[in-house]
Parts: sequence; structure tokens; C-alpha cells
Amino acid sequence: MFEAPYLLFLGEAPDGLTAKMAQGIYDWRPESVAGQFRMEGCKADLGIKDLTIKDAVAAGVKTLVVGVVNRGGIISESWKSVLIEALEAGMDIACGLHNLLRDEPDLAKAAADNGRTLYDVRIPTVKYPVANGKKRTGKRCLAVGTDCSVGKMYTALAMDREMKKRGLRSTFRATGQTGILIEGSGVPLDAVVADFMAGAVEWLTPDNDADHWDMIEGQGSLFHASYSGVTMALVHGGQPDALILCHEPTRKHMRGLPDYQQPSLEDLRDVALRLAQVVNPACKVAAISINTQHMDEASALKYLEEVEKRMGIPTVDPFRQGAARLVEALV
Repeated sequence: MFEAPYLLFLGEAPDGLTAKMAQGIYDWRPESVAGQFRMEGCKADLGIKDLTIKDAVAAGVKTLVVGVVNRGGIISESWKSVLIEALEAGMDIACGLHNLLRDEPDLAKAAADNGRTLYDVRIPTVKYPVANGKKRTGKRCLAVGTDCSVGKMYTALAMDREMKKRGLRSTFRATGQTGILIEGSGVPLDAVVADFMAGAVEWLTPDNDADHWDMIEGQGSLFHASYSGVTMALVHGGQPDALILCHEPTRKHMRGLPDYQQPSLEDLRDVALRLAQVVNPACKVAAISINTQHMDEASALKYLEEVEKRMGIPTVDPFRQGAARLVEALV
């Protein structure tokens, strides 16, 4: 893995959601972050120190991390001058976009000329097998969502942290670029050839001791017209014993799809559970994780109470309230 401390590059992110990769790294590895770099017009703000490249060098930054997750995963031409300046100043660059750093000739040349390294996180490094669907030992929990970017990764990370705090055996299994940057290992699932995606998840969550839980980072949504395939691979390859339903209640429509509405939690429960029971008939829906970041405290608590009463299972915002009740629903 690349060296800390990091400078989190936000580019011209139009909102906080677009900078979710940078936000995730800062929320879960704040000790590794020196500051952020925002270009003119950037609307995202992590609430940390803004640094120029010169400031970052003075602060001892080793790696500039591209923390923007735009639609299509493209390295914008407008970013190039900053990225090249960072390479010339002695920094490495790490990126999790589909558009690889090494495929950009000007960036590759600048890295070579200055003896720096380009880290492309979204490249599979293992020859994954085709899934076989065989029952594995140990236990697995998968977060599934009504939409993309509703808190599936945060839920798995929060539960893993709470499990370890209690002295229970747990491993966070990263399946996306942000999770890999946080954990230091994992499978870049949406970059795996489709026939091998479920097999990659089986590889990531192998046989384990009976009391060990894998907390699998969720991706996409079964209901998202663009990204349902990667979710399906997680459901079948993960062979979960428990599902955590994830939802963000203030969305007006599915992310990136203005003509589509989010499904209800009941729809998510019924569809995800039916599909999970294909590979694990004992799978259950354990609890609900609600992302209330855009709600005030009173509104959030009222909403959580209403959902829990309606659905009949523990319902919390694990980032706001902690993941204790989610873990208790498992153990």
C-alpha cells in the first residue's frame, strides 16, 4: 500500500456525495490525513485544512489520493496540472477510478520522470475462480441497500469496529475502492469480469471458524438499473447468514436515475432475502441501518422509531448512534 500521510484531492466535486471516497478515508482513517485539496468551484468540504501542493510537501504528505467518485470514473483533464504538480513535488498518487492513472500518458511520464509511483486500486490482482456455491464455515453479514451510496460500507465498518470492541471475531471485507483504501486489502468487485464476480466474493470470504463473522461491504443496489449486477454477485458469492438493510430516506430518486424511485424497505427485505436464500436457506434479515445525515436529531429519532415499529427489527443510524444494536441482532 501507499504511504501516509495523505492529501485528499476533491477536484471540482459538485457535492459531498461525489467526494464520498475522500470522506470515507477521513472518517475511518483520520490519523492518515494531512488535509484536502479543492479546485475552484468545488462544493465538497471535509471540514479539514485546505492545503496547496507546496503546503502538503511542507506537511510531509507522501501520497495524493484522488477522493472523487464521479459518474463513469473519469480522470478529468482539468485535474492533470494538479496531479502532475504533485508528482513533480515528490508525491505518489493513488486512485480508485475506472479510468486508470497508468493509462494517462502525461501522468505516466511525469511519474517516471520524477521516480514516483501511480497506484491504481481498481485493478484485480488475483485470478478469481468461478463461484461454486458450496457452503462455507464461519458466518457472513452483508449490507444491502435501497440505492447506491446509502451507507453500506459505513454500516459494515461500524459493525466490525463494534464486534472487535466487544472482543468478538470479525473481519471487514472490502469490495470497493474506498473500502480497499481504508482496509488496505480487498476485491475491486466492479472491475472483475462478470463471470468471476461471485467467485471473487467467495475467495474474499473463505472458510473460517464457527464464531467468526465477515462484515462484507455492500455495493450498488438490486433495484438500481445501472449497478444491480455487482450487488447480485455479493448476495450469491457472499452466501450471507444475515442481511442488514440500508436506506437514505431523504432521496428524491435513485442516485443518477431521476426517472426511478427508491424501493420500500419492505421490497428490499423481500427481494434480497429471497435471493440470498438461494445459496443460504438459513439467511435472515437481522436489522436496518438508516443514513440520517441530512436529518436533524429529533426528525432522525422519530423516523428510526417509526421504521423499527413498522418493520419489527432493530433500526439505527450506526454512524450517529453506534452499531451496538446491529451487532446484538447478530450475536
